[in-house]
Amino acid sequence: MSGLIKISPSILSADFSKLGEEVIALEKAGADYIHIDVMDGHFVPNLTIGPEVIKKLRPLTKKIFDVHLMISPVDKFIKDFSDAGADIITFHPEATPNVSNTINLIKKEKKKVGISLKPKSKIELIESHLEQVDLVLIMSVEPGFGGQKFMPEVLEKTKKIKELIDKKNLKTEIEIDGGINFENCIEAKEAGANVLVSGSTIFRENQGDLKKNIGILRTN
Repeated sequence: MSGLIKISPSILSADFSKLGEEVIALEKAGADYIHIDVMDGHFVPNLTIGPEVIKKLRPLTKKIFDVHLMISPVDKFIKDFSDAGADIITFHPEATPNVSNTINLIKKEKKKVGISLKPKSKIELIESHLEQVDLVLIMSVEPGFGGQKFMPEVLEKTKKIKELIDKKNLKTEIEIDGGINFENCIEAKEAGANVLVSGSTIFRENQGDLKKNIGILRTN
């Protein structure tokens, strides 16, 4: 486990009719990042929010916007999401013809770079790029829908990525996203994740007590 555990609540599980209020409440509840899932109905089988929504949310909080782009081709949208207020822009290596080029486009916007692996994606897709990125996002469900069950088989991949990061003496964060709850968050941390994305657990457990749920995920 590397340093402090950060919690990045996924607003995919928020009440979209009052999204602004939900983001403000997450800040008050002690969230470290705000995780924003962007889906295009093409790279993954669902549609979510675009840059305009992020732009409207941006003035409401100083929290880091952790934007996960599940869109392809990804390059032409990077500037839009950067201008809208993303702080970390995460993409999938399968969504671009040239991973290094995409990383450089994000860096050119002076944003932090995240790279994501789906459950079946091989570490080799990102291994040579670890020095260039700030965050590795490991999907512990198939991307496309909220509320799925955690896939424990990704923990082995998480451990291997942690070993590679430590071996190269990097400060790269490891984020895990998908079905994270009060039990499996312990295994995720033990495997090396230091940023936990959680939607359903944060918004629905303990009668939706955001502060309590964020605290349990952080300290369990």
